[in-house]
Amino acid sequence: MNRILGPMARLSAAHPWRTLLLWLVGAAAAFSLAAAVGGPAQEDWDAPGTPAQRGVDLLREHLPEAGNASAQVVVHDRGQAPVPGREVAALATRLAAMPHVLAVDPPRVSADGATVLLTVRYDVPVTHRDLMGHAEPLEDAVAATRATGLQAALGGELPATAQAEVKGTGEMIGILGALVILLLMFGSVVAAGLPVLVAVAGLAVGGAGITVLCGLMSVSPSAPMVASMVGLGVGIDYALLLLTRTRYHLAAGLGVVDAVERAAVTAGRSVVLAGATVLVSLLGLRLAGLATYSAFGLATALTVLAVVVSTLVLVPALCGLLHRRLLPRRVRRGGVTRSKGPSRSQRWAERVAARPLAWALAAVTVMLLLAAPVLEMRTWPQSGSDDPTSVQGRQAYDLLSEAFGPGAPTPYVVVADRSRLGDAEVADLVADLRARDDLVEVSDPVVSPDGGVAVVGAESTFADNDARTPDQVASLRELLPDGAELAGSNALFADFSSVLGEKIWLVIGFVVSVSALMLMLMFRSPVVALKAVVMNLLSVGAAYGVVTATFQWGWGLELLGVDHTLPMSSWMPILMFAILFGLSMDYEVFLLAAIREDYERTGDARGSVARGLAATSGVITAAAAIMVLVFLGFTSETATLVKMLGFGLGVAILLDATVVRLVLVPATMTLLGERNWWTPAWLDRLLPRLQGEGPTGAEEEPVKDERVPLLVE
Repeated sequence: MNRILGPMARLSAAHPWRTLLLWLVGAAAAFSLAAAVGGPAQEDWDAPGTPAQRGVDLLREHLPEAGNASAQVVVHDRGQAPVPGREVAALATRLAAMPHVLAVDPPRVSADGATVLLTVRYDVPVTHRDLMGHAEPLEDAVAATRATGLQAALGGELPATAQAEVKGTGEMIGILGALVILLLMFGSVVAAGLPVLVAVAGLAVGGAGITVLCGLMSVSPSAPMVASMVGLGVGIDYALLLLTRTRYHLAAGLGVVDAVERAAVTAGRSVVLAGATVLVSLLGLRLAGLATYSAFGLATALTVLAVVVSTLVLVPALCGLLHRRLLPRRVRRGGVTRSKGPSRSQRWAERVAARPLAWALAAVTVMLLLAAPVLEMRTWPQSGSDDPTSVQGRQAYDLLSEAFGPGAPTPYVVVADRSRLGDAEVADLVADLRARDDLVEVSDPVVSPDGGVAVVGAESTFADNDARTPDQVASLRELLPDGAELAGSNALFADFSSVLGEKIWLVIGFVVSVSALMLMLMFRSPVVALKAVVMNLLSVGAAYGVVTATFQWGWGLELLGVDHTLPMSSWMPILMFAILFGLSMDYEVFLLAAIREDYERTGDARGSVARGLAATSGVITAAAAIMVLVFLGFTSETATLVKMLGFGLGVAILLDATVVRLVLVPATMTLLGERNWWTPAWLDRLLPRLQGEGPTGAEEEPVKDERVPLLVE
């Protein structure tokens, strides 16, 4: 690897303008490819093989208006007066004239007449490009109704795809916060702007790759948001690591080309290996069993790959252009020298090393306490009540619940195949449903025009995200005879939760095993690999626990702008695990690489831990602070699920960079001593050597210069 990274970096620094031109040509090619074969994002929410999906497929085949997209239009008089019938009729006419509309159900009027529900039925699934995210025709249709003074709120399936959109404030908060941290860290505007510039450049190329991916497969419209969240964080981190090493060598008196080469074969190698672990984690999402997860993983992996390549190409080239302007002015003037005493981080590591068992037990106790709420964690995909009251979907949900009951926004649909069930059996089924205490508004059977299916509607007596809903779905399915399927959003969400609950262990097993193997290849130590995996699992578990305590138990929830408790989204555990495990490995690789280099040079197993921590704690702390800001910036978005993801990722990185990297890693490595680097002889012969080319000039004894400034501590 050094034979590639070193010469490539040297060439980039020596010929920066040619390198930048070559990168621009590559970027232009990516954008041209995106324009030629790319397409818009399109969701795929089908869950093949699940009972609810079988019911939906029957409806689409025999009764399309009941099996495709729908929207709820709720009209309400704020003065509690009955809604005029002529206004409802006029609204229904306008709704029926919209594109793709097959039917508008007869109005459902509340007991006091102040609330009316009109359900719009479409001829295509909600993921169709003409519908997904496009509520404009609905808005146009209800505009005249609103002009009369009536409240008209859009809810249900289709409007939910267009409401609470991500506004991009999260990225802006992350970028501004990163600039502030980097300016404080480097004392140079030029150096502070370089990692951000490189990360944004990588994001742009990654965005072009996602556009190409959209032209080849269905990609969730939310995937670019997750990709930018992760890509921005790792892009700044990777550029920061490479730049920090380059500045160190520049301050030691090396020329810019030599400094860049030395940084590339040490920090650059860590960037490649850390990026590879992130890619492995993200590609593990393909094992989740749902198409939307494959799209999330591939889109984010493309972005991470783009920022890794951009880092390795652009950082050396920009350093070659900027030279010593990367250093603070006071350092360029030679007015700052490095203290001969140990740094704060080294003193901290030595303090931990003095009582490693006590520190390790304290850190593990903290992480386990934070993870404890996981034992009561409840998952559910989403609910119309999740978003703030400023969102129309939430307003429609609340109006329906108040007027017709908590189960009205998400009714059940029972689909009976009439080739397998006769009319008498369907009638018996309806009677059984009406005899249940937890169902209301059980409708008479509606037979499709071709006579293929009979459809029965029913509503629950409690809300869709109630803890009792999964058991209710299971109980209803036990009641149904062969030939009948339970559909509707509750049934589909229950199936999603079941599939994801089963597949998460497959994803975890794949990601953990491959990551452990990669760590063994990097550091040739099964002890280090196993220890890193366990610590990363601790970080993920603690993040799950904090999210559960915050969103499900309500601890500090109001600070995030959420007005009620809710379960963790079923989409979150797998997505958070894949992202967090990869990102945690980044810091593990950065820290272990420094410890390993010192150990190979000195043979001092205990001392190398303190010196490795001292060498990397500054950059890891700054990188983690930037990533935490990037992730927490997304809690400013309107959508509650985006808040949940950003909050969970931010908390996890904060814990990983403090409790784990600053306490648990030095404590355990001090306890193990030489055993950290033990490898059985047979395994040593079996493992390929990633550094088999031998040390280069960049890996020899580091420059010894007492005037090297303290650029990062």
